[in-house]
Amino acid sequence: MKSVVITGASTGIGETAAKYLVAQGFKVYGSVRKPEDGARLKQEIGGNFEPLIFDVTDEAAIKLAAEKVRADLNGRTLDGLVNNAGIAVPGPFLETSLDKWRKQFETNVVGLVAATQAFAPLLGADLSLKGEPGRIVMISSVAGKRGNPFAGPYSASKHAVEGLSEALRREMMLFGIDVIVIGPGPIRTPIWGKGAAPDFSKLGNSPYAKPLEAAYHFMQNLGKNGLPPEDVARLIHHALTGANVKTRYTITPGWFTRAIFNLLPVRMSDRIVARRLKIERLRP
Repeated sequence: MKSVVITGASTGIGETAAKYLVAQGFKVYGSVRKPEDGARLKQEIGGNFEPLIFDVTDEAAIKLAAEKVRADLNGRTLDGLVNNAGIAVPGPFLETSLDKWRKQFETNVVGLVAATQAFAPLLGADLSLKGEPGRIVMISSVAGKRGNPFAGPYSASKHAVEGLSEALRREMMLFGIDVIVIGPGPIRTPIWGKGAAPDFSKLGNSPYAKPLEAAYHFMQNLGKNGLPPEDVARLIHHALTGANVKTRYTITPGWFTRAIFNLLPVRMSDRIVARRLKIERLRP
């Protein structure tokens, strides 16, 4: 039976991937921060799901989880690691506190590195283990290839994921461990459309008032029309098991429009984004 560790398995892509991979015959170790989430998933998914209780910002807890998986594997290699855990810190670049920037990078970048360092030996970097080397799947984003206004910290963190994945892939050639990046676009999840919209009137005369409101509604629309997370789960399965896999996959609705957009001159793209988000020059 193939085995895989998925970080951030309590909701969204991580939860869907855990359920899908178990259905495909995998033993899935899924990280969750709350024991009650682990118990829920164990009940829903069954005996081939094993919760690992850790936050990716807790290095000691990650190492303990890796030791648990090592013991379960009993001298065999792990077949896959899916680095999925992450958060998104929104807001204007100039007004987002440094603490929030640090939180974004501690989770999406340093946490990913910590998980990779802990589980890579089990994938085959520990030469004493028996079995074929495993694969690492990095869940990035379309934001890893472009900078989105009012999502600077998130975009920056995903650009970091893209760069470190390329470096890691080349280093891991030593052990036969492949590294595959998946960059999803908007994904349809229950969170879209829930709750009341923010009260943008509280922004008063802030220069960011109109653009932030436009960005909020734009993202709401993208989410409601996003891909089902099952599509990403199937791609994760392919990345873990397919022959001659690519180094990177983009999966997003409206791919043709996005492809054309990427061919435009950068300044023209800037103007299109500014018009869409009502970013109007305030100084003459």
